Amino acid sequence: MSVQGETKERTRLRIREPRHYRVVMHNDDFTPMDFVVEILISIFHKNEVEAERLMLMVHESGKAAIGSYPYDIAVTKVQTAAAKAKEAGYPFRMTVEEA
Repeated sequence: MSVQGETKERTRLRIREPRHYRVVMHNDDFTPMDFVVEILISIFHKNEVEAERLMLMVHESGKAAIGSYPYDIAVTKVQTAAAKAKEAGYPFRMTVEEA
């Protein structure tokens, strides 16, 4: 039974996964390798073997993608790593790129 003047409206929801962004770590000649490994373990939640593998990849190639995250998470991780590096006096650099 419908009330006069009442309209039924169908709403179709489209739920999409958020776009992912790559976090890219760049090599420099000043940031110690153990500091990079620590960042990968503490901020990016990599295990020690994966952290060392990624650190060596960055060291040998000049840069490497270390993870893919929704934009806000990627930016937060990069900012957290940059703050730790600045506090320690290292020019450590990471960027966020669309995946």
